[in-house]
Amino acid sequence: MISDIQARKAKPKDKPYKLADEKGLYLYITPQGGKLWRFDYRYEGKRKTLSLGVYPDVSLSDARDKRDDARKLIAAGGDPSEQRKAIKAANAERAANSFEVIAREWHQTHMADKTEDHAKRTLTRLEKDVFPWMGARPLADIEAPEILAVLRRVEQRGANELAHNVKRTIGQVFRFAIATGRASRNPVPDLQGALKPVVVEHYAAITDPVKIGELLRAVDGYTGELATRCAFRLSFLVMLRPGEVRKAEWEEINIERKEWRIPAHKMKMRDEHIIPLSQQAIEIFEEIRPLTGHGRYVFPSVRTHERPMSENTITGALRRLGYTGNEMTAHGFRAMASTRLNEAHLFHADAIERQLAHGERDSVRAAYHRAQYLPERVKMMQWWADYLDGLKNGAEVIQFKHAG
Repeated sequence: MISDIQARKAKPKDKPYKLADEKGLYLYITPQGGKLWRFDYRYEGKRKTLSLGVYPDVSLSDARDKRDDARKLIAAGGDPSEQRKAIKAANAERAANSFEVIAREWHQTHMADKTEDHAKRTLTRLEKDVFPWMGARPLADIEAPEILAVLRRVEQRGANELAHNVKRTIGQVFRFAIATGRASRNPVPDLQGALKPVVVEHYAAITDPVKIGELLRAVDGYTGELATRCAFRLSFLVMLRPGEVRKAEWEEINIERKEWRIPAHKMKMRDEHIIPLSQQAIEIFEEIRPLTGHGRYVFPSVRTHERPMSENTITGALRRLGYTGNEMTAHGFRAMASTRLNEAHLFHADAIERQLAHGERDSVRAAYHRAQYLPERVKMMQWWADYLDGLKNGAEVIQFKHAG
C-alpha cells in the first residue's frame, strides 16, 4: 500500500512507473510529472485497465472508493469499462436531445417560411429567456413546474405578454420533439391558467382630425435626414406596418402602374400585398429616388445601404417632434387610417381590411382576395391622401365627390 505522502512526493523519471497500492489500484507517474490513478482487473479472462482520475484532484481515499465500487460491479458480473462507455453514450444522447438542440432544430425547420424579423425575434426570445435556464436539460425530462419557473422569470420583470409568447414557443418545441420521436408528451398544456392573463394594449394613435392635421404640419417641419422625412410622410399614406415601410425595395415600386407590390415572404400574413399609390405617395418616391434609387432599399440605413432603415427611426422622429409613446407610435398610422376611413362610410369595410393586410390564413382564399376590391382601394388610397392634405391645411372634413 502507498500513503498520501508517497503519492504527493513521487517525482517523475525518464520512464513511466507505478506506485502500487492494493487490489489492483496504483498511481501511474509519467515522465512529464502527471500522476494518474489506475485500476487493473480481469473480466472474462482478459486483463483490463480502468482510469480513476488524476492526483491530487482525486485523493488516495477517493481512488480506493472508486476501485471498491468497480470491484463490486465485477463481482456482480459487470464490466466497469463497459459501464463507463454506456454512461458516456447515454450522456451524449441526452446532450443531443437537450431542449436547446431540439429547439434550434425546430426553429430552423419551423421558421423556414416565416419573415426574417419574426424568426430572429423567436430565436432571441429562446436564447435570452429559456436556454440559460433549461437549454442543457434533456427535453424528455422537463416537466411543467420547471417550465413554469422559466416563465415566472419573464413574468416577474413585467413582460406578461412575452411570458405567454415564450410559453407558446416552448409548447411548439415539445410538439416537434414528439413528432420526431424524442418525447412522449407535451407538459405545456398543464400550465393552463398558471400565468397572469394578458391585458391587450393597442398601439397609441392619433385619430382626431384636428390633431392629425397638427402632426402632418409638424412632419412637414421635420429637419432630420431626407430619407427619414420621406419614410415619415409615406407612413401616413400606405397603411402599412413600420417594418414593411422601412424595408421597401425599389424593385417593388412601379411608378407607371402606380402600385407597390410587397412579396409574400415580407408580409406578416405571408401573402403578397398590393398598395395602390396615390399621387402624393408617388411624389415622395420621386423625391427620394435621386438619393437612394441606385441601391436596393428605398430607405436604407444611414450606416450602410446594404441594410434597411433602423426599426426605431420613425419612433425616434416622433419623439423629436415631441410626441410621447402614449400619444403616437409608428404602428399608429394604421389605426389612424382605419379609424378615419371607417368613420367616413365611403368605402366597403372589407376593402379597408384588405388594404390593412389583415390577411386570409387559407392559401386559396388569400390568392383570391389579393386583388379583391382593388379598384375601390385605388380610389380609397387617393381619397385618403387628399383627405390628409385637407387636414394639413386646416380643414376637418373633406367631402368625397364620388366613391364608386
